[in-house]
Amino acid sequence: MKDDGMQADLIVTNARVLTMDAGQPRAEAVAIRAGRVQAIGTAAGIAALAGPATRVIDAGGRSVLPGFVESHLHLVLGGAELAQLQLGGLHGMAALANAFRAYAARHPDAPILLAQGAEYGILDHPVTRADLDHVIADRPIAMMAPDHHTVWANTAALRAAGLLQGAEMPHGHVVVMGADGLATGELREFEAFGPVLALGGEAHLQLGIATGGEPEPWPDAAQRAADKRKIAAGLAHCAAQGITAMVNMDGNRYTCALLAEMEAEGTLTARVKVPFHMKPHMGLEALDRAEALRAEFDTPFLRSGFVKMFMDGVIDSRTAAMLHEYPGAPGERGEALFGAAQFEAICVEADRRGLQIAVHAIGDAAVRRTLDGYEAALRAHGRADARHRIEHIELIDRADVPRLGALGVTASVQPPHPPGVMDFPLEPTMSTGFAPARRRDAYLWKTLRDHGAPVAFASDWPVTDVSVMRGLQAALTRIPFDGATDERLDRMASLHAYTAGGAWAAHLDDLCGCLRPGLGGDLVVIDGDIESIPADRLGQTGIALTVMAGRITHDGGILAL
Repeated sequence: MKDDGMQADLIVTNARVLTMDAGQPRAEAVAIRAGRVQAIGTAAGIAALAGPATRVIDAGGRSVLPGFVESHLHLVLGGAELAQLQLGGLHGMAALANAFRAYAARHPDAPILLAQGAEYGILDHPVTRADLDHVIADRPIAMMAPDHHTVWANTAALRAAGLLQGAEMPHGHVVVMGADGLATGELREFEAFGPVLALGGEAHLQLGIATGGEPEPWPDAAQRAADKRKIAAGLAHCAAQGITAMVNMDGNRYTCALLAEMEAEGTLTARVKVPFHMKPHMGLEALDRAEALRAEFDTPFLRSGFVKMFMDGVIDSRTAAMLHEYPGAPGERGEALFGAAQFEAICVEADRRGLQIAVHAIGDAAVRRTLDGYEAALRAHGRADARHRIEHIELIDRADVPRLGALGVTASVQPPHPPGVMDFPLEPTMSTGFAPARRRDAYLWKTLRDHGAPVAFASDWPVTDVSVMRGLQAALTRIPFDGATDERLDRMASLHAYTAGGAWAAHLDDLCGCLRPGLGGDLVVIDGDIESIPADRLGQTGIALTVMAGRITHDGGILAL
């Protein structure tokens, strides 16, 4: 009689298993027991682990991979935004007005009507409050750019938020003013548009990424329950894309507390890592808070232990920090948000404390300053396994390319981001953001990898679609800009960046990223053979099953077969 102690809880068999484990790269079946991978092997060999209580799923020849690791998203913001008006792909005043007015009719009591995905070129001229007043004048409305670094608001929203007459802002955050002495409606960066978003009652969810602060007073049980419902919506949305682990780039202790409650309640359906946000106004003693988060939240499903910083903004609003002037804008280069000496001191101290560092750096000047800080930390401590990261790297000077590999810095990049690849149009980004001579230095994923940089892929959801399969298609079908080299990674390298590479970059490789006995039972079943699906059809490929720690978190219909 079979020993019940050896029986698997779940077996996925008759599969094309890509383990992402160099020691055993391929298999036919996976057995999971007690939330961890029990065995990998042939269908016949794994069948020996089945017992009366084992759930056996026939993959029907589909591909099975480790659960996808989303290396850079905004879970809480994305979950909250699922219920807001979506403007992606919409252009022109008539279409904008129709969309907002229909949404307003469905939400007659909303204190503000918030929309997402408004392209910088949504109108044929720069958006002003007058444009949005034409859409709706008697209620506060606002729309956010896809990159989440610019918001446009109507007069009613600006007045309600106390911004119509302008407001003093921290360095790099701007309430754009007009010749009439009033705000134009354009708000750049978090501190500037935070008061407008706060009209919707969700300001406490923005605090981590906006200010690094915590809600005061602490939300009561009813508010926490409402916030957890938003997170649950985001988790379900991600599970449907095969995501089982994620680096959540917004957050604070309140975010961690919500996730910890969900873990205790059994509703946390992904492994989540949450940062401490370090802001330019903070002193080094603020890193005590980062250490406290690391100590308080350290389970197989919820971790902290890293510091997130913004070194600059984004290219479309010309807040990304550049070494050279923006096209057609003499003297305009954007500015780094941290001074060089200040940033180096933060890096040295965070590294001394054993904290990982992740820095949003889009412009080449921001990337260089970030690398200088990491190099200072390495000189001070020589910590070999720090795994510090740079998020985005949309433009890099060629002299800085080898530095990532030399310093062990991960290139955390997003296949959906290059203009013209997925949902972001080529214009106006290319003409206003990249001088023709610099386009060859943009989005250098392959070049960075060829020079030794570890690479992790992500979406930056809700900035772009969280679909890993669409992101994979974008990674494999990207067409080089004029005068630029082909910067695509091949299919297996791209899959590695969405799995094992992401897990390593997040210090989660002790839990996930590979299908290997002893690691977490996280896997995704793809509808088809992921190695043979044409690259331009990958985005249409469904997720048949998602499993996290042996628990089915998404069924794309395979269980009914």
